[in-house]
Amino acid sequence: MKISISVLITTLLCVTCQSQAFAASSEVTWTNPDKYRDIRSGNETRKHFRERTFKNFEKHFTKLAKRLPEQQKIKIDVTDVDLAGDILAGGIERLRVIKEIYSPRLMFSYQLIDASGNLVKEEKVKLKDMSFMMHSNLKYRNDSLGYEKKMLDDWFFDTFKDNLAAK
Repeated sequence: MKISISVLITTLLCVTCQSQAFAASSEVTWTNPDKYRDIRSGNETRKHFRERTFKNFEKHFTKLAKRLPEQQKIKIDVTDVDLAGDILAGGIERLRVIKEIYSPRLMFSYQLIDASGNLVKEEKVKLKDMSFMMHSNLKYRNDSLGYEKKMLDDWFFDTFKDNLAAK
Protein backbone atom coordinates (compact mmCIF):
# COMPACT_ATOMS: atom_id res chain seq x y z
CA MET A 1 0.00 0.00 0.00
CA LYS A 2 2.87 2.38 0.83
CA ILE A 3 4.40 1.82 -2.60
CA SER A 4 1.09 2.52 -4.37
CA ILE A 5 0.62 5.81 -2.51
CA SER A 6 4.22 6.82 -3.24
CA VAL A 7 3.78 6.05 -6.93
CA LEU A 8 0.50 7.97 -7.02
CA ILE A 9 2.02 11.03 -5.31
CA THR A 10 5.08 10.96 -7.58
CA THR A 11 2.89 10.68 -10.67
CA LEU A 12 0.70 13.59 -9.55
CA LEU A 13 3.75 15.73 -8.83
CA CYS A 14 5.22 14.97 -12.26
CA VAL A 15 1.96 15.82 -14.02
CA THR A 16 1.57 19.04 -12.02
CA CYS A 17 5.15 20.15 -12.68
CA GLN A 18 4.90 19.24 -16.34
CA SER A 19 1.78 21.35 -16.89
CA GLN A 20 3.41 24.30 -15.15
CA ALA A 21 6.58 24.02 -17.22
CA PHE A 22 4.64 24.39 -20.48
CA ALA A 23 2.04 26.99 -19.44
CA ALA A 24 2.14 30.57 -20.68
CA SER A 25 3.60 32.89 -18.07
CA SER A 26 3.92 36.54 -17.16
CA GLU A 27 6.71 38.69 -15.80
CA VAL A 28 5.86 42.06 -14.27
CA THR A 29 8.29 44.92 -13.62
CA TRP A 30 7.31 47.99 -11.60
CA THR A 31 9.23 51.02 -12.92
CA ASN A 32 9.55 54.03 -10.57
CA PRO A 33 6.59 53.13 -8.30
CA ASP A 34 7.29 56.20 -6.13
CA LYS A 35 6.17 58.35 -9.05
CA TYR A 36 2.86 56.55 -9.67
CA ARG A 37 -0.16 58.85 -9.71
CA ASP A 38 -2.20 57.10 -7.03
CA ILE A 39 -1.22 53.97 -5.21
CA ARG A 40 -1.98 55.30 -1.76
CA SER A 41 -3.68 53.39 0.98
CA GLY A 42 -6.35 54.41 3.41
CA ASN A 43 -5.35 53.37 6.91
CA GLU A 44 -2.81 50.73 5.85
CA THR A 45 0.92 51.44 5.79
CA ARG A 46 2.13 52.64 2.42
CA LYS A 47 4.70 49.84 2.06
CA HIS A 48 2.30 47.03 2.94
CA PHE A 49 -0.46 48.43 0.70
CA ARG A 50 1.91 48.79 -2.25
CA GLU A 51 3.28 45.25 -1.83
CA ARG A 52 -0.22 43.79 -1.54
CA THR A 53 -1.45 45.79 -4.55
CA PHE A 54 1.51 44.78 -6.72
CA LYS A 55 1.08 41.13 -5.73
CA ASN A 56 -2.63 41.35 -6.57
CA PHE A 57 -1.88 42.81 -10.03
CA GLU A 58 0.84 40.20 -10.65
CA LYS A 59 -1.59 37.37 -9.83
CA HIS A 60 -4.10 38.84 -12.24
CA PHE A 61 -1.54 39.19 -15.04
CA THR A 62 -0.54 35.55 -14.42
CA LYS A 63 -4.18 34.47 -14.62
CA LEU A 64 -4.60 36.30 -17.93
CA ALA A 65 -1.32 34.94 -19.33
CA LYS A 66 -2.55 31.39 -18.80
CA ARG A 67 -5.07 32.05 -21.57
CA LEU A 68 -2.22 32.47 -24.07
CA PRO A 69 -0.79 29.51 -26.00
CA GLU A 70 1.62 27.24 -24.17
CA GLN A 71 5.22 28.33 -23.71
CA GLN A 72 4.51 31.98 -24.55
CA LYS A 73 5.53 34.69 -22.12
CA ILE A 74 4.21 38.18 -21.63
CA LYS A 75 6.60 40.72 -20.11
CA ILE A 76 4.89 43.74 -18.62
CA ASP A 77 6.59 46.94 -17.49
CA VAL A 78 4.17 49.05 -15.42
CA THR A 79 5.04 52.75 -15.53
CA ASP A 80 2.02 54.35 -13.82
CA VAL A 81 -0.94 53.34 -11.67
CA ASP A 82 -3.93 55.46 -10.71
CA LEU A 83 -6.37 53.35 -8.72
CA ALA A 84 -10.12 53.88 -8.93
CA GLY A 85 -11.28 56.36 -6.33
CA ASP A 86 -9.29 58.77 -4.23
CA ILE A 87 -8.11 58.90 -0.64
CA LEU A 88 -10.07 61.36 1.46
CA ALA A 89 -9.34 62.17 5.08
CA GLY A 90 -12.23 62.20 7.50
CA GLY A 91 -10.75 63.04 10.89
CA ILE A 92 -8.39 60.23 11.86
CA GLU A 93 -9.75 57.88 9.19
CA ARG A 94 -8.41 57.91 5.65
CA LEU A 95 -10.68 56.12 3.19
CA ARG A 96 -10.65 55.39 -0.53
CA VAL A 97 -13.85 56.91 -1.91
CA ILE A 98 -15.05 55.61 -5.27
CA LYS A 99 -16.81 58.17 -7.51
CA GLU A 100 -17.18 58.52 -11.28
CA ILE A 101 -14.66 61.37 -11.37
CA TYR A 102 -11.86 59.15 -10.00
CA SER A 103 -11.49 56.63 -12.84
CA PRO A 104 -8.79 53.92 -12.84
CA ARG A 105 -5.77 54.31 -15.12
CA LEU A 106 -2.80 52.11 -15.91
CA MET A 107 0.19 52.77 -18.11
CA PHE A 108 2.50 49.95 -19.13
CA SER A 109 4.32 48.41 -22.02
CA TYR A 110 4.34 44.73 -22.85
CA GLN A 111 6.14 42.22 -25.00
CA LEU A 112 4.61 38.92 -26.03
CA ILE A 113 7.33 36.35 -26.66
CA ASP A 114 6.85 32.93 -28.24
CA ALA A 115 8.44 29.61 -27.22
CA SER A 116 11.48 30.26 -29.44
CA GLY A 117 12.14 33.65 -27.83
CA ASN A 118 10.83 35.61 -30.82
CA LEU A 119 8.89 38.82 -30.27
CA VAL A 120 5.26 38.27 -31.33
CA LYS A 121 3.76 41.59 -30.29
CA GLU A 122 4.71 44.68 -28.29
CA GLU A 123 3.01 47.94 -27.43
CA LYS A 124 2.85 50.85 -25.01
CA VAL A 125 -0.56 50.90 -23.37
CA LYS A 126 -2.51 53.70 -21.67
CA LEU A 127 -5.70 52.36 -20.12
CA LYS A 128 -8.40 54.52 -18.64
CA ASP A 129 -11.96 53.44 -17.92
CA MET A 130 -14.08 56.54 -17.50
CA SER A 131 -17.27 54.47 -17.40
CA PHE A 132 -15.95 52.06 -14.76
CA MET A 133 -18.98 52.52 -12.51
CA MET A 134 -21.47 51.88 -15.31
CA HIS A 135 -20.59 48.19 -15.77
CA SER A 136 -23.59 46.29 -14.47
CA ASN A 137 -21.96 42.88 -14.31
CA LEU A 138 -18.73 43.64 -12.51
CA LYS A 139 -17.10 40.21 -12.30
CA TYR A 140 -14.78 41.35 -9.52
CA ARG A 141 -17.43 43.13 -7.45
CA ASN A 142 -16.04 41.83 -4.14
CA ASP A 143 -12.35 41.74 -5.11
CA SER A 144 -9.63 44.18 -4.29
CA LEU A 145 -8.80 46.15 -7.47
CA GLY A 146 -12.03 44.99 -9.11
CA TYR A 147 -12.34 48.00 -11.41
CA GLU A 148 -8.71 47.72 -12.49
CA LYS A 149 -9.03 43.95 -13.11
CA LYS A 150 -12.11 44.50 -15.28
CA MET A 151 -10.25 47.16 -17.25
CA LEU A 152 -7.28 44.79 -17.73
CA ASP A 153 -9.58 41.94 -18.80
CA ASP A 154 -11.20 44.14 -21.45
CA TRP A 155 -7.79 45.23 -22.76
CA PHE A 156 -6.34 41.70 -22.69
CA PHE A 157 -9.18 39.95 -24.50
CA ASP A 158 -9.40 42.72 -27.09
CA THR A 159 -5.63 42.87 -27.67
CA PHE A 160 -4.95 39.12 -27.72
CA LYS A 161 -8.17 37.77 -29.24
CA ASP A 162 -6.16 36.26 -32.11
CA ASN A 163 -3.51 34.80 -29.76
CA LEU A 164 -5.75 33.15 -27.16
CA ALA A 165 -5.34 29.43 -26.69
CA ALA A 166 -8.40 27.25 -27.13
CA LYS A 167 -9.46 26.33 -23.58
